[in-house]
This record gives sequence, structure tokens and C-alpha cells, in this order.
Amino acid sequence: MGWVMRECRQGGFTLIEIVIVLVILGLLMGGVLKGQELITSARVRSVTALMDGVKAAFYGFQDRFRGLPGDYMMADKVLRCAGGACLRGNGDGVIERNAVPLGGSEPNEATLTWTHLTSSGLLNGSYSMTAGETVATDANTPTNPFNIYMQIVYDGRYADKASPAPNRHNLKIGALVPVEIAAEVDRKADDGIGISGSFRYSTYGDAATGGNAPVAPPAPAATYSPGQCMSDTGLWYVAQGEANCGGASLL
Repeated sequence: MGWVMRECRQGGFTLIEIVIVLVILGLLMGGVLKGQELITSARVRSVTALMDGVKAAFYGFQDRFRGLPGDYMMADKVLRCAGGACLRGNGDGVIERNAVPLGGSEPNEATLTWTHLTSSGLLNGSYSMTAGETVATDANTPTNPFNIYMQIVYDGRYADKASPAPNRHNLKIGALVPVEIAAEVDRKADDGIGISGSFRYSTYGDAATGGNAPVAPPAPAATYSPGQCMSDTGLWYVAQGEANCGGASLL
């Protein structure tokens, strides 16, 4: 019989080939993780730079005009907005969303703040509020890097050791800030604790002002629940990866 027996060999990877594949996978994974770190760092810098710019404009306005933007009573005489004289506040020393009108002043001083800051040349942009407006829009209010409206106002809507938090002027960066971004901004700008220092956690954000409100921290001694960004002691829940957080920088 003229049968020829052929040797059959099963194909496979050599040890060297396996090592090469593992090295390539390691490089790819390292690149992905490094890319995510770079994106996070860029977003942190963006939020921090935005806050610093607004705060510099806010303090610059106080120094130049001896009044608060939005609340400034002489705005119609001193500032020039699109179309003519600016709307003005009632000059009572606080920036409110529902201020008591005085001689034709605007109740919504919080939104008017951005008009005063940009018309004075202290803040980049060109925001213009029209008389009687109550809702933030792209025309009258800047947004954070996540396209949610910011706010400067006198209130207590920020986390504090005391409950309720005392009213004071603060700059809210808006909602939809990922928890890892908010926590890193807090660490770089302050003490890393969301209920103390100059940077605090805030639940600001609703249908009228841009975005759903972030969830309030749990009650004392309670454990994490989905949606929460911070514990009652001010520790950020970074590991949980919540996407809808907010912060307020005290002024």
C-alpha cells in the first residue's frame, strides 16, 4: 500500500509571540488610561480657570465701581450695554434673584450680574439681559464646560457644617460636573472637603436655571445612595463616579 503518512501539526503561538501581544495590549491600555487622565486634567483646569476669571472680574467690579455687579444702582448712568444704558439693581448690597425693585430696578439681579461684568469690560463675552427676564439663557448667562448655566447670587445653597448654611455671595459652577472633576477642583483650590473652605458642594441646578439639581448629601451616619456626590462629612464619592455634581466658590 502506497499510503504516505503526513505529519500533522497543530498551529499555535510561540512564547515570544504571546509576550509581544501582551506588551502591545499593555501599551494600548496604558495609552487609554493616560488619555483619560489628560482629559480629566484638562477639564479640571478649564473649570478652575473659569472660576478664577469670574472671581477676578467680580472683585475688579467692586474695586472700580464701589458696588456689586447685578445690584449696581448706577449702572444706567455709568455702564453702556447693547442698545444704550444698562439695566440696574436696587443697590442694597446683595445680589438676589427676587430683589425688591427700587425706582425701576430689576428684580433678577443674579442674571443681571453677567451683563454688568461684560459691559464693564472686566469679563470676556457679551451677555445682555432684557428687562423683566427671569430665566437664564445663552444670551444673558455663561455656561460651565458642560454647557450648564453658572450663577452668582446671595444665598445658602451650598454645603456647610452648619445647617442651614448661612447666606452669602457665592459663584455656582453649575450642575453636570462629574464627581472626579469637582473633587479635584476642590483639592487644587481648597482643602478637598466639600463642606468647608472656599469651595463647597452645591445642589444648584434646576429646570429654570439649567440642568437637573444634583442630589443632596446623605443624612449623618447614612451610607451612599445612587446619585449622591458627597458624604455628610464632606468627602467626595469619587469611586462611585456620579456624573451630576456641582460646586460653589464662596465670594
